[in-house]
Amino acid sequence: MIDAHQHFWQLDQHDCRWPTSDLTPIYRDFGPEDLLPQAQMAGVTGSVLVQSQESDADTDYLLALAGQSDFIKAVVGWVDLAATTAPARIARLAQLPKLRGLRPMLQCRPEDDWILRPELEPAIAAMKEHKLAFDALVYTRHLPHLELFARRHPDLPIVIDHAAKPAVIATDQPVEEWCIAMGRIATLANVYCKISGLPTEAGKDQGTAELLPYIQYLLRIFGAQRLMWGSDWPVIGLAPNKQLCTYKNWLNLVRHALTGYKTSDIESVFIGTSLRFYRIA
Repeated sequence: MIDAHQHFWQLDQHDCRWPTSDLTPIYRDFGPEDLLPQAQMAGVTGSVLVQSQESDADTDYLLALAGQSDFIKAVVGWVDLAATTAPARIARLAQLPKLRGLRPMLQCRPEDDWILRPELEPAIAAMKEHKLAFDALVYTRHLPHLELFARRHPDLPIVIDHAAKPAVIATDQPVEEWCIAMGRIATLANVYCKISGLPTEAGKDQGTAELLPYIQYLLRIFGAQRLMWGSDWPVIGLAPNKQLCTYKNWLNLVRHALTGYKTSDIESVFIGTSLRFYRIA
């Protein structure tokens, strides 16, 4: 089983500026020694390590960790895609064996359509040349722009992190805006989605009953072959519902959502899609 989305950081090192001190549950260092016991107990044998800082130093740190760990199967790093030096930086990083993707933190940008800016095109071309995937950290409002970007680059593998962070806390059922936007982008064969991050978008009294409709909708529009499970650990520790803020309980909820599905579909969500998307041998 592969965890398709997890993080490590060291506070005040490698340009680490987040989490901030107000985020008490996750305001400390997190490394492989913290994750491995939980993951192995859950039957998880490898992970995709994803950047959490807009920093070259953080990406270098993650790649160094990956070079020392058999558990880390792939790294999704960060590059300033708007920089004129981005193609050269991407080419250098791509020589490292575990770099498999890049993630600009689109949710933090003041312009919702930032990904469509023409100055990014050389960096995107370099990503495609070096067979790197694109992780999209977005909200629902970004999806129309991401859809246009995906149509512009049909040969670029794109995965939507955390199902575009729907506002679960606002309602007990998926809202129409999210359903329509996700349904449209799911028609594109190069776009995938991570079943991750949903517990942190829910309220303290929302649990399995409220999250299942989101997962079931994702299964319906993407199919198991374009979905992958991720823990979003340790950020999942911020989930308001304390029954869902643990690695094991979130994994078990997604397993429950897949009850009745074919074995091949379950295997795809928990390992197959991640292996194919991130080119993990």
